[in-house]
Amino acid sequence: MSILKRGLAGEPVKILQAKLGVSADGQFGPATEEALKAYQKQHALSVDGIAGPDTFAALGLPELILLTEGSKGESVKKLQAALGLAADGAFGPATAKAVKEFQEKNGLEADGMAGPVTLSKIQAFAGVFSADAVAKSQAAPGTVAADAKPTEAGAAAAPKKSIWQTITSFFS
Repeated sequence: MSILKRGLAGEPVKILQAKLGVSADGQFGPATEEALKAYQKQHALSVDGIAGPDTFAALGLPELILLTEGSKGESVKKLQAALGLAADGAFGPATAKAVKEFQEKNGLEADGMAGPVTLSKIQAFAGVFSADAVAKSQAAPGTVAADAKPTEAGAAAAPKKSIWQTITSFFS
């Protein structure tokens, strides 16, 4: 699942930091974690210091939303309902299959993950995923090598050209 937490680094971390008003160095350390926890507390989110789809939505950062197997929460429920599934809020194999089928029917890369490109085509998310948000979700040219593979930490199986492919761990 695509989350940001302490120990990760990359472009999505910089975007999160800028939104939280902390130094945008791209490394998710203690200051970012504390600012995130404060935001989560103020906005009645789960106060865990981990930024996932629901936190990104609350922050107004749709470009960072990437729903994959293991994702949980209101964003997943909304996706499941839009796809005609039982909306339990847990993105599992059935949700991945339904997303893949939706992608195939709509001429999208059928990878079973729902990021800004896919979500922008789903009526329930209309207005949230603008062309600008979709563009921001893509890594800048030259940021990601053509054969780059996403790291295990927070970006399992991210699609090619995704901003999530810039994620790395900066300490163990």
